[in-house]
Amino acid sequence: MASRAEPTSRAEPAEPDDTGGRRDWRDVARDAADLALLGILLTLAAAPLLSAAAAVGTASAALHDWTRTGSWPSAGTTVRRFGRSLLPGLPVSLLALTVTGLLAADLAALATGRVPGGTVALLATALIAASLVGYAGLVVVEVGGNGGGRWRACARSAARACLDAPIRWAALTGVVALAGLLAALVTPVAVPILAGYTMAALHAVTVRRPVSAHPTTGQRGPADPTVRRPAPAVVGELP
Repeated sequence: MASRAEPTSRAEPAEPDDTGGRRDWRDVARDAADLALLGILLTLAAAPLLSAAAAVGTASAALHDWTRTGSWPSAGTTVRRFGRSLLPGLPVSLLALTVTGLLAADLAALATGRVPGGTVALLATALIAASLVGYAGLVVVEVGGNGGGRWRACARSAARACLDAPIRWAALTGVVALAGLLAALVTPVAVPILAGYTMAALHAVTVRRPVSAHPTTGQRGPADPTVRRPAPAVVGELP
């Protein structure tokens, strides 16, 4: 009498974790800490004032690398960028400080009534100042895409981009204006942290959101906002 064969049990293959590359709260917290550190280092490097342009350009270049590759540049690369940008950035720092001082003095004189013009002149001056600040934010993003340098070429490119896309120019102006309002409200120790978040917001406004294709239908749609992908273009490449 033949013995009945015992059925052999087969181990079911373990199903791989389908995370889909999604990011959890730890990734968000790490990004927030990185941006806070970026703002602190930016503030320290710009403290001598004449090094402000080099500090801003270097920080923008680091953020540009982060948004495109998902990783920050090495410390050696950052230091070399800062060193190369010091001398070319001196005229930019002087120009920025001069324009800022003149606009601040003009606004203060109009607000206190020492200069005639009243509310209309005050609002017009404030609008001009805000527009210049938005334009400056666009220049900073362009400089970040050029390794932290080439301020003159980036200024010309940003001027053309502002004229071609005034809505984006207005969005950048709004970002900087909101950052200025928050800087006036928060405690001074938090202002450097706010600087890192503000620069990240400027880059976020000027880059194009990636578009992903559906894995089965091939139809293209908005990318998953929880997955970091390299930003495909900077402002100079946008239509």
